Parts: sequence; C-alpha cells; structure tokens
Amino acid sequence: MEKHSIQYQTVRFNLNGKDVERTVDVRASLTDMLRNDFRMTSVKKGCEVGECGACNVLIDGEAFNSCIYLAVWAEGKKVRTLEGLLGPNGELSDIQQAFVDEAAIQCGFCSPGFILTAVEILESEREYTDDELRKLLSGHLCRCTGYENILRAVKKTMYKRLGKELPQ
Repeated sequence: MEKHSIQYQTVRFNLNGKDVERTVDVRASLTDMLRNDFRMTSVKKGCEVGECGACNVLIDGEAFNSCIYLAVWAEGKKVRTLEGLLGPNGELSDIQQAFVDEAAIQCGFCSPGFILTAVEILESEREYTDDELRKLLSGHLCRCTGYENILRAVKKTMYKRLGKELPQ
C-alpha cells in the first residue's frame, strides 16, 4: 500500500495590514488557516461549501467565501477580516456601529460575513437601489434578523458615506 505524504507550502500575504507568513497543508482552506493559525475567530465555519457567507473575508477588496478558497491562493494578497475593521483603540467602524444601531445583529454568527460584504459595497462609493443591495447581500444566510435591519444598516451607511440624506 502506497503511503501518501502531505504537501506543505509557505504562504506570504498581508492580514489586516500586517505582512504575515505561514506554512500550511496545500489542501487547507483559508478559513482554517485564518482561524487556526491567526486566531481570526470572526471568520465562522458555517456550511463549508460556500453557501452561507459566514466565512466571508475581503481579498484584495473583494468578498470571498474563505471556506472554498485555498489558503495557498492567498499568496501575495491582502486579506481583511472583521478584526481588521476596528480602529486603533478598538473602536467600531461606521458599518459595525450601524449594525448595532439598527439592531441588525441577533445571534451574531452571520454578522462578520455580512459586514465584510457591506464593506466591499461601501468601498465601491456607488449608490445602490434596495433591490441591488438585496442582490449584493444575497450570498449570506441569517436565521434571526429577517434581513431588513441588515439592509437598513448598509443603506444608512452608504448614504452617510456618500454625503446624502437617507430617503424616507
């Protein structure tokens, strides 16, 4: 019987503004590396097949489900997790505060993924319609909130960043 050897590869990337390096099993997901090697506990293990959005992170500014993204693919990339949104003294970002203000968080399991997708939406500096926002946020499952408070938090922050009044 042939013995299979595990292959390892060193991955160098930027995590929340800091250059890091890890040697990982080439089969490991980005979720596993972020949680196990870097203690980024905001990256949740939900479905592990890219359907629920709980493991969402930003890679070079774009939202990805890290459970179906191999850790080795992060080579040379900029990865942001929810931990990377906090200010220097631990203060919440505007979108995190909006989630609190709008009661868009209940159990909180899906919140980090939703917030990171919201960051991608907000950093586009575009105004989206409610339907467009719903579509952009549709890669996330939430069992608690009914989604409306989440939509309101993103919309409120979008208008604020664009310097516009929130329509009634």
